[in-house]
Amino acid sequence: MIQQKSLPDQPTPLSREEVGSLASMIMVMQRRFLTTLMGELARGKVSFPQFFLLGHLCSHGPTGMSRIAELMGHSTPAATGLVQRLEKLGHVRRTHGIKDRRQVMVAPTPKATRLVEGIRQEMIGNLEKVMGMLSPGEQRAWLDIYGKIHEYCTSCNR
Repeated sequence: MIQQKSLPDQPTPLSREEVGSLASMIMVMQRRFLTTLMGELARGKVSFPQFFLLGHLCSHGPTGMSRIAELMGHSTPAATGLVQRLEKLGHVRRTHGIKDRRQVMVAPTPKATRLVEGIRQEMIGNLEKVMGMLSPGEQRAWLDIYGKIHEYCTSCNR
């Protein structure tokens, strides 16, 4: 008689209570990382929404005002106010579009690039500390999971 090997129990989806525990953990992580981020931003007199915009500009280059409004979930006048405040701080400059001079393009200045990169390096340092607590397999799993979350977040309409 051939003895069949039993397969390990397949994991079951998380219960609502377990998803609630995950939500609580994520809130603690966000609070921990955002506290550090907010301290860094306060030194540069930049709000989180302003930093979000600067991060986009540093990654994607000059961006039109209507796209900025869309990214920020603001009206165009509100986005204009946000850009004006960043311009006064020396973080962005406005130029006109090459093909259409009526189009206002917003680009980061070297000062903004230094701010965004400095905060990014701080985040990398914090994540390296977290990664030091995990095995290489756990590190890879975390990267894979966050890759899927990132894909979901960037594919959403908003």
